[in-house]
Amino acid sequence: MENNTHYTRRKFVKATAAAAVGAPLVLKSSVIHGNPAPSDKINLGIIGCGGLGKANLKACMSHKDAVLVAACDVWKERLDPIVEKYKGTCTGYSDFRELLQHKGLDAVIIATPAHWHAIQAVAACEVGVDIYLQKPMTMHFGESLAVRNAFRKHNIIGQIGTQIHAGEHYRRMVELVRSGNLGDIGTVRTFFVMNEAPNGIGKGNNTNNFPKGLDWENWVGPARMQPFNPNLVIDAFYHGFWDDFSGGWTPGMAPHITDLPIWALNLGLPTEVSAVGGRYIIDDDGDTYDSHEVLFRYPNLTMTWMLSLSNSYGFDFLREQKSQRRLGIYFHGVNGTLQTDYGEHTIRPEGDRMNGMQTPPKSIPASRGQELEWMDCIKSRKQPSCNPDYHFKVDAPIQLSTLSLKLGRSIQFDSEKEAIIGDKEAAIMAIPEYRGSWKFPKEYL
Repeated sequence: MENNTHYTRRKFVKATAAAAVGAPLVLKSSVIHGNPAPSDKINLGIIGCGGLGKANLKACMSHKDAVLVAACDVWKERLDPIVEKYKGTCTGYSDFRELLQHKGLDAVIIATPAHWHAIQAVAACEVGVDIYLQKPMTMHFGESLAVRNAFRKHNIIGQIGTQIHAGEHYRRMVELVRSGNLGDIGTVRTFFVMNEAPNGIGKGNNTNNFPKGLDWENWVGPARMQPFNPNLVIDAFYHGFWDDFSGGWTPGMAPHITDLPIWALNLGLPTEVSAVGGRYIIDDDGDTYDSHEVLFRYPNLTMTWMLSLSNSYGFDFLREQKSQRRLGIYFHGVNGTLQTDYGEHTIRPEGDRMNGMQTPPKSIPASRGQELEWMDCIKSRKQPSCNPDYHFKVDAPIQLSTLSLKLGRSIQFDSEKEAIIGDKEAAIMAIPEYRGSWKFPKEYL
């Protein structure tokens, strides 16, 4: 989406860089559009007013300089309460493209279903607004590459919504792994399990009748058109049961879990991704896999991912016998194993190899939270911790894993060229075909 009708914040930043050396610069609507907004305010928009979007918005609005000026949703039931709550400043839209043309817009939260993320993020980059993008960043490897490149090209301050990355526990685990106490680490194991078998989200609810005020055509947007299902639109949890709108539960949960080893071990991109699995047990209105086993090969280690929707056994994280969601991460080093999740950890030494080793000192500064960190970075013009350049290393392997599952074979990957090698079919399938008039932004490949 080219926009040459106004002088964007980002273009102004570039044009005035020489005069602003050493000084944080925040460009507001008063500079760009001639609006009288105070120069210290961040004029914020939101695309997607469901549960996740409202949570992100609440966090952003706790920033002293935040002003909500625009909100967008294709369902009036979700849009209208936001507009009413912020009626002194907020304009409502049903088309995200119109919201992105809102005068004075500085930044936008994108909290729509995952099949919209790439299109909306690239469009927002092109009008020069900073972006908080919910995870998964994308649903396909080609999208991951395009979104990362669009952020780079347009110098956008971006944060991907993996909230656990901002937590204190992950910081302490990164310090522990990097301390060397565990010794060389050759294997990492990650998993997420929950038991939704056999009925999943239920069966027989597809219909051509959708709620009043919901624009189903534009909810589906670039994805394959299919009947409305009331379960699908409850909240983001349910998107994971439909492949067209989520890519399944691996893109939904792995960004949180594989983030820790990628961060702690400073991993680049894998050289090979192998996945097996399928839809074996769950029989419901959805269509995505209920089992997904993945092997990521890196130059000096392997990392595994296990997803099950039909059994919730949690290994060392079982804690109690009832069926519930569980997850875990294991770092297997020559001196010992670190097992951890979102809030707890245990170290299991290899004999006496860890005797005398000390807990490493705190070295990674605390975060105010994913959203507030992003808002602060809009002002400082420094990228936040989960910016798309970093998160590409999390997102791209995940998308290669779902592609490997669909193809039924391993994918060889050139991590330096950031390209699938020796498999033309895989390279073609990595770039999605959108429905109708929606076009994949190939110029960012």
